[in-house]
Amino acid sequence: MTTTLPLRVGLVGCGVISDTYVRRSAGFDGFDIVACADADAARANERASDHGITAAPFDELLTDPAIDCILDLTPPTAHFDVALAALRAGKHVYQEKPLAIELHEAQTLLREADAAGVRLGCAPDTFLGAGLQTVRAVLDEGRLGEPVGCAVAMVNGGPEHWHPAPEFFYAHGGGPLFDVGPYLVTTAVALLGPVRSVTAFTRRLRDERVVGSGPRQGQHFPVEVDTTVMALLEHGDGPITSLATSFDIPGRACPFELHGTLASVEGPDPNAFGGPVRIREGQETVEVPLLPGADDEARGIGLDDMAHALVEGRPERASGALAAHVLEVLHAVLESARSGRHVEIASTVERPEPLPV
Repeated sequence: MTTTLPLRVGLVGCGVISDTYVRRSAGFDGFDIVACADADAARANERASDHGITAAPFDELLTDPAIDCILDLTPPTAHFDVALAALRAGKHVYQEKPLAIELHEAQTLLREADAAGVRLGCAPDTFLGAGLQTVRAVLDEGRLGEPVGCAVAMVNGGPEHWHPAPEFFYAHGGGPLFDVGPYLVTTAVALLGPVRSVTAFTRRLRDERVVGSGPRQGQHFPVEVDTTVMALLEHGDGPITSLATSFDIPGRACPFELHGTLASVEGPDPNAFGGPVRIREGQETVEVPLLPGADDEARGIGLDDMAHALVEGRPERASGALAAHVLEVLHAVLESARSGRHVEIASTVERPEPLPV
């Protein structure tokens, strides 16, 4: 397999987000999306036609020696099977979040990647955007003092209002915790280090939802997961993160705050790559100029970093190990809510290195 750039990437899963990945790939020199596959061949052909790439069955991507890496954008329930097949075919893999549904599946993927000598990366990679990289720099410079904790939140009225087929958001492996929680927990870990223990509560306000748009508008479907999740995450060095995710709150909560003994940071949104970043010191709040870097819709920056890490012989920042730790935290949140007790986190992970300025 080639160790030169750009990596030749086969995209699997031609849903809505695939268009963004392909369009934004032109801004990166580490990878080139050359082919795509989907269980719906017509959808793969449409995506291929839109972007001038090749459509092919997934099995052909796995056996094609010209494909170095599989970019897995399938629904979460398919992540494990797609990634496992790709790793066993000797391909590098970059997953959309989450790494897998079950923790043992994530651990299997880590072992398979190690055994095959290939890289395994995983979104979210928004912590590599200019906004959160600026926060990282402010934190590491000591401007905030000793870190005390952070608050991360993503709440909305539910994806059925805009997604034409929202059932998977409310099935096992979905819900706000697994849909948006990876952005929040990854941000917290990237800034404050690995999580040591979790305490949580959850609610399910309705057992049924209604499709709000598209050709199936008005159809009812069941809710299998809790739709409001609140948790406290204790980091290994002492800081505490408050986590809030919900599909029951139509308004918006402040998405991110980071607090230290000297100052606090407000923003940016952990689901975005840009700013703004504001520091509050006493009664004064000032906006901090963003570091150079990705400050727009930079889907793929994690894959680009993985490609460069492969050639440079260093760890990728949006790594499978980071994603597996985050997945363990998400499962611990649900276990804590079920059991009514603190849940300890077994895994640990290094904070990803900041991007060079």
